[in-house]
Formats: sequence, C-alpha cells, structure tokens
Amino acid sequence: MVKVTLKDGSVLEVPKGSKIGEVAKTISTGLYKKSLGAKVNGKRAELMQEINEDCKLEILTFEDEDGKWILRHTASHILAQAVKRLYPDVKLAIGPAIDNGFYYDFDAEFSITAEMLEKIEKEMAKIVKENLPLERFELPRDEAIKFMQDKNEDYKVELIEDLPEDEVISFYKQGDFTDLCAGPHVPSTGKVKAIKLLSVAGAYWRGNEKNKMLQRIYGTAYIKKADLDAYLNMLEEAKKRDHRKIGKELDLFSIHEEGPGFPFFHPKGMVIRNILENYWREVHAKAGYDEIKTPIILNEELWHQSGHWDHYKENMYFTKIDEKDYAIKPMNCPGSILVYKSGIHSYRELPIRLAELGIVHRHEKSGALQGLMRVRCFTQDDGHLFLAKDQIEEEVLKVIKLIDSFYKVFGFEYFVELSTRPEDSMGSDEDWEAATNGLIGALNAVGLPYKINEGDGAFYGPKIDFHLKDCIGRTWQCGTIQLDFQMPERFDLSFIAADGEKHRPVMIHRVVFGSIERFMGILTEHYAGAFPTWLAPVQVRIMNISEHQVEYLNKVVDILKEEGLRVETDVRNEKIGYKIREAQLQKIPYMLVIGDNEVKEDKISVRSRKDGDLGSLNVDDFVSRIKIEIKEKINSL
Repeated sequence: MVKVTLKDGSVLEVPKGSKIGEVAKTISTGLYKKSLGAKVNGKRAELMQEINEDCKLEILTFEDEDGKWILRHTASHILAQAVKRLYPDVKLAIGPAIDNGFYYDFDAEFSITAEMLEKIEKEMAKIVKENLPLERFELPRDEAIKFMQDKNEDYKVELIEDLPEDEVISFYKQGDFTDLCAGPHVPSTGKVKAIKLLSVAGAYWRGNEKNKMLQRIYGTAYIKKADLDAYLNMLEEAKKRDHRKIGKELDLFSIHEEGPGFPFFHPKGMVIRNILENYWREVHAKAGYDEIKTPIILNEELWHQSGHWDHYKENMYFTKIDEKDYAIKPMNCPGSILVYKSGIHSYRELPIRLAELGIVHRHEKSGALQGLMRVRCFTQDDGHLFLAKDQIEEEVLKVIKLIDSFYKVFGFEYFVELSTRPEDSMGSDEDWEAATNGLIGALNAVGLPYKINEGDGAFYGPKIDFHLKDCIGRTWQCGTIQLDFQMPERFDLSFIAADGEKHRPVMIHRVVFGSIERFMGILTEHYAGAFPTWLAPVQVRIMNISEHQVEYLNKVVDILKEEGLRVETDVRNEKIGYKIREAQLQKIPYMLVIGDNEVKEDKISVRSRKDGDLGSLNVDDFVSRIKIEIKEKINSL
C-alpha cells in the first residue's frame, strides 16, 4: 500500500500500482467523471499514470488551469491527426496548449485556407466521436529517431536529436496516429467535447527567423459547447473593442512604419494620457512619494553593476558617446538608485519613496508588436522604495492598498499571483526566502487571496502581480510589487541606523499602470472607446439646428470652457440627426443641441450617451451635473 495525501490534507491508502483515475473514482464518482488529469507532487500527470510511492495528489478538472492545459494539449493532437488524415504529406512540427487554447505548426506545400479549416474541424469532430484512447509508450533514442524517419517527420527527428542523452523519449498513440510527446493527456479523445479552429498564421520553426516559415493553426477547446460559445462571443466582442481600431476612429494614436513599436499620440490621446498622469501624481503625492526624473541614456558600466547586462541585454539598445559605450535604459531602477545614493540617509527618513514616470526602451521582436499593448518605447510608472527590513510587511501592505484603490476608480476587478525565484536569478537562498516570506506576510495580512506562479519572479527578487479583469472577462497583467535585496547589495546602498552604524536597505520596485501606453490600450478596450466623462478627450459637443443660433452657441461654449470642460462644436450646415449620430459614433458623453427654443429660454437641450435625452436644462444646472460626475470620477460602464 502507498499513502496519497489529497489537496485537503486527508490521506488515502491505496494499493501500489493503482492508476490515478482509479483513485479519483475512490474519492468521488462525480469527481472521477469530471477529472481530466492530476498533479502528483506538484507536477502534471495523466489519469492513466500509476502511483507507486507515497505522494501528494490533486485531481484536476476543467475548472483548474492545469486541467484546461491537459485537455487542450490533447486537442492539439486531435488537430494534428485530422490534418494527417486529410493531407498525409503535411509534416508535423510542434503543438502545445497555450492560454485559452492550443496551436499546431505544420509544414505544407500549400496555403491552409478558411475552407480547409472547416474541413479539418469536421474531421476533428469525427476523431472526438471515435473516443480513441491515448496510449503512451517509450523508445530508445535510436529507435525513436528511426520511427520518425520512417514516417518522414523531419522536424520530430530534429527534436529528438536535440533532447538530452538521458531524456525519456515518449510517444502517444491514438488510433491510426502517433506523435512524439512528453504528455500528459486526457484518457481518450472523447473527453474533448467542444473544439473550434480560430485562425492560421505564419510561424518560424523554433521561433528563429533564419528557419523555414511554417503554418500555425490556432484553436480552442472546452468540455461544454455552451462554454465554447460564450468564449467565441467574447472574441467577437473583443474584435469590436480592439484598441487599434478604436484608436484610429477616435483619433487617439497612430503607429508608423518609420517607427514600428514606437507609438505617436495625437491631441485627443494626449488628453487621456495627461489625465492619467495627473491622477497618478495626485495619488502618489498623498501616499508620500517624491517624484523624480532620470536620464534615458546611461553608461554601460551601470548596467553591468545592476545585473541587467547578464540577465537582460538581449532586450536592450546601445549607443556610443565620445567613444564610450552607453545603453538606453530598459528599466528605471538604476536611475532611482543613483538618486538615493547621491546623499547620506538616516533610519528616520525611511521609508524613502521615489516615483518616476520614466520612458524606457526594450527590444521586442517585430512579430510580437501589437498596438499599444506591446511596444518598444513606453512610460513605466515606477515607484522605488528604500526601507529597513522590519518595514517590509507594512510598506508592501500600503502599496497593495494604493493599487487596490487605484484600480477601483476604473471599475476593474483583479486577482493576484505571487511569482517565486526563477532559475536565472542572483542572490542567496536566505535573501530570497526572506523576500518571499515578506510578500506572503503582507498578502495574508490584507486577506488577499493569491496564486503561486512558480519560478516567474524577477531575476533580483520575488514579486506580486496584479491581473486586471475587464468588462468582457479578459485578464491583463498590470501592477506589480517586487521585493529586492540584490540591487542594494550591488550598489552598496546604506543608511545610518539607530546604532550609528551603516545598514543595508531593502528595495521595493512597484508599478500601478505597468506602462501608461498599455494601460491606455486596456482602458480603450474595457470602455470600448466610451470613456467616462472625467477621462473622455471631448466631454461635450455642442451643435446647432440652424445658422442663426451660432451666436448663442458660442456664448454657451465660452461658459463651459471657463468651467474647465473639454468642448467641441459642430456648426456645419447638416441636419441635426446627422450631427447627433456622428457625436454618438465618437462616443462623446454629452451632446448639447441649440435650437430656437433654447435661445429663447436661455437653456440647452441635453443628450447623454448613457441616459439618452435629458430634456432642456439651464447651463448652470448642466455644469453642476457634469462637474460632480468628473470630480467623483463616476464610471459609465
């Protein structure tokens, strides 16, 4: 017998050699029916796997991210099998599960069309209906290579040849199809109830531009058709909300071939950007931050000292000045460190909170660029805090509360991940443990639930990431809090403690927006361009019915501008219905119509984007209404 410790801490004794699926059935028949795979000692496993020693076991369903991954990994194999059935000469590359779906790369002598996708999808449905069991087997390296050579699968041969000598080489068979794969998978193809192929794109083999361009088919899979339909509806809604499309329609920003990845902000985009920056400054001033500004270009030696040279140089840009090597900063932290280091500090000053809206440049591959979401130049709203070790938990708590209050203004819900030490890291085990425990302590103190994201911390410390949830259910990683013992050590930072001796401070790196550019892109899609009144580039558009009302219209404009409102006029010789429709397409919060009655009664006819026709109002009453809405930052979602 072996002991199996379940997620709730209870312990089962099961016969050695029991399959995980059998254990799931022992726990609950209902759980067994929903199960897709498992985690054994934290590692993904399949229900067909045997248990031969004491272990920790978690049964996975589609409600678990790892359960989704296992199902969608199997869906990628079903896709490959369908393609090989229909087009036997196509060669297979790789096919992993990804966020929200899966893909498979193919080498085909023809272009895969939308009509072909429909045909492939129908074949996949047949394979699901056949309910083929997935059977794992292993081969020695030489036999594995020959096995794939006999199938004329050159890419699989290359993958095997590049595996470490001691790597287990495993395959999965489902009916007439076999693929090289480490697994795990669901027990049979019948588990993958709902599949949809979404698109075809080009992809270089192994992501290397020097290699052949392959064709990548993207898809997604669910266990219920209703869930798939909901996801597809979300994708359609997301297309309507694409910030690149809305940004062009509302004249917010543009990106030109003269500067790929370097966005140009237009006047209306700058209005939004400046409002966000001003609000950020207001919040940070109240929270005890001092704003600084540091140079964009700093010498190369600084980046060696900071560790970025060893861990981040492939993402950096470089230049020469007076025959010396310089780097364009990819991060703001070394600049803040130099500001701190420019003076002598006492423990009485701590924590010192420095904030910077700093422009950074990072080399992103051209294929990864996407509107404002992925750019090469952006403004990071950094905060760098210098504190004593006994202040860590209290200060992290304050940052969490600041970020929480900030996101609520925009109507965002969020969830939190704690990212732990990556393989490519620097620093001692003791420092990493202390830093991680400090973050955990703060999260527990505030009662904020969180997920562990193993090995995804920064190279200098663990971090808390805030993932925003927008109004159609998508998530976006924005805010982060990173605890750092390494930079203060590398830069020999110190403060004079109560004992009169020099002590080493701890650093907190944190952002709220993440980047202003990306946050603007997220907001544009979150609001579908219908920004709340306090953020809208144009808050009011005033339009006349006929020419002789223009004098009164201009009088109203002057009053509104005097009150600090952002106003546009439309006095074109067009029908009023046409003018209103255009204002609605521009998603302007308030439309004021001036006709003969309004001139006569010294009033304005008010239409709200949200509430429709509000009737005739005095100008002063309208001003009071809109100013309350702006002051209280009322969301219009």
